[in-house]
Amino acid sequence: MYEQIIFAGFGGQGIQAMSKMLAQAAMDSGRQVSWMPAYGGAVRGGTSNVTVMVADEPIGSPMPNAGDITTGVVMNIPSMLKFESYVEPGGLLLVNSSLIDVDSSRQDIDVIRIPVNDIASEMGNDKVANMIMLGCMLSRKKIVEIDALKRFVKVAFKNKPSIIEINHEAIDRGALYSEQMGGSDV
Repeated sequence: MYEQIIFAGFGGQGIQAMSKMLAQAAMDSGRQVSWMPAYGGAVRGGTSNVTVMVADEPIGSPMPNAGDITTGVVMNIPSMLKFESYVEPGGLLLVNSSLIDVDSSRQDIDVIRIPVNDIASEMGNDKVANMIMLGCMLSRKKIVEIDALKRFVKVAFKNKPSIIEINHEAIDRGALYSEQMGGSDV
């Protein structure tokens, strides 16, 4: 397995958090991992993106070339416009359709539009939109088992046990949405 993922959105959307959780769950599952964050303005609302590589073998370079990303996760329009071209032909683009009302211009990738902000609002916690997206991604791409991610959520939020359950539910809601959209890639 060799996955190159880009997570992108505004600061405050949980871009760094979801990428760290995936990276840590992958390391805990025995995978090789590279995590490369990039920040715009250092305030909520500035740009934020992270490249995560997960592999079974050592990773030679932490920076993929544009066009080599296997999975793109875009949470806002600027990220969609910038990063959809980075996804390789046959790759996956996960789009936050709550905030992105434009369609992908690509016909050679699998595009899943998921209204993560709307689902999070229905759940009563807008902050779990990122975990909904992560659950959707892991349903499509078997980078780590969803249970491995949930185990790490317990560790990450051990000092805030009241939010563990809602994060687990958000992961499950994202996975369910993905499955209802047509199965998974392996």
